[in-house]
Amino acid sequence: MQDVTPTPRKAANCLARVLSIRLQRAGAAALIVATMVFAPPSSNAGSDTWWDGIQGFGTPDFSGKRTTERTPIKPDVVNDLRPGAVPYRSEEMIAFIDKAIVQYQAIANKGGWPQIPGNRMMRPGDDDERVPLLRRRLRATGELKGSSSGFEDYNFDSTTEEAVRRFQERHGLRVSGRVDQPTLAALNVRAEERLKQLEINRQRIFALLQQPIEERYVLVNAPAFQLEAVERYEVAQRHRVVVGRHQRETPELRATIKALNFFPHWRVPDSVAKLDVFPRLVKEPEYLEKEKIRVVMNDFNGPEIDATAIDWSTADSSKVKLRQDPGPQNALGLVRIDMQNEHGVYMHDTPLKTLFDQRARAFSAGCVRVQDVFKFVSWIAKYEPGWENPGQVDAVIEGGLPVDLQLTRPIPVYFAYITAWAEENGSVQFRTDIYNRDGQPFAEAAKAVDPDAPPPPSGGLAP
Repeated sequence: MQDVTPTPRKAANCLARVLSIRLQRAGAAALIVATMVFAPPSSNAGSDTWWDGIQGFGTPDFSGKRTTERTPIKPDVVNDLRPGAVPYRSEEMIAFIDKAIVQYQAIANKGGWPQIPGNRMMRPGDDDERVPLLRRRLRATGELKGSSSGFEDYNFDSTTEEAVRRFQERHGLRVSGRVDQPTLAALNVRAEERLKQLEINRQRIFALLQQPIEERYVLVNAPAFQLEAVERYEVAQRHRVVVGRHQRETPELRATIKALNFFPHWRVPDSVAKLDVFPRLVKEPEYLEKEKIRVVMNDFNGPEIDATAIDWSTADSSKVKLRQDPGPQNALGLVRIDMQNEHGVYMHDTPLKTLFDQRARAFSAGCVRVQDVFKFVSWIAKYEPGWENPGQVDAVIEGGLPVDLQLTRPIPVYFAYITAWAEENGSVQFRTDIYNRDGQPFAEAAKAVDPDAPPPPSGGLAP
């Protein structure tokens, strides 16, 4: 019988051979990995997308879904109203923006911040080769404090998540802590373009200051989806608003609030009737009865006619008019704020209150819907005879009858387009260029879609 018990020398030689084989295999594996990671792009690959072939940059995934979610997404609490009493339309705001311009000029002079390649979402808990670049980008504008310690790992940790959340707040984005498509697009707007955006908006605010500041006025900033009621040079109230959607933009204008209409009829504008309501009635003729809309001829005070006798596919909106009865179903809600202007837009209540819970609120046909509108109209009416009592508006609503208040002290109103500004604490704010008025560099960021945002409302008939 052969003795197979190893001697110490044999055991040592055997161990050496095993280690040698393992090192050879490990070296081959390392060479394969190095080839995969550092090999130059193939000739048919786009030079600006070669990183998509690297593990970690992967194929686009903005579905917001994974088989296993490392970190559950935190709910977005919408607290997007400006703080403090300083109005947009003020010399103080000009001074704040001037400081921001100096800050961003300094960043641009140093070369700006890095671009983050690829387009795959980054989530807290991920290991991603782009995380060091993300941290550098966030340090450039102060969302991430401190400086790099040299080595940067690839882990998307909680500190980075909180910095992303601060960035999203500052840019009016849904606050998720994830680098989703809209966040990545905003991160990659170059420093020079942000500087130009601040300069453009300084000019817009300066133009608003070219006439004396009124004792009381209202300013709606469409890209920020908010309204300021200003009295004695300070903001008395702020309200979230819904503004015009794509191709139904809320215009820039100056008008005057002259009346409040409680329990109004909605006189459906010809454009809304032609583009929205008539096509819907072809498929859903019962919509008129459900929404208590009457069909009248020639003008809104004309005789009512039988809706079943009309071919809605060929109806002429210049002759066939639609008028919705007052009530909780009315598209204007329970109060309309009358401010005659060449664009035919105004402010009003809405039955769709849940829309104010969304970050992006461009859903209307051009008019402005106001959250907590009864508080706002109480401020409008408080110097009118008989309306000094703060409870007067509530009493009218409880009465349930149409009331028109003609103002003895009309109030100027401005619809403005301000996508960048700064606050007293030094925070520089940017908003999505929803109507593409800031120039081409911001167009791509405006197109970015958030997969986890609530869906837009259906119908879209309200003004």
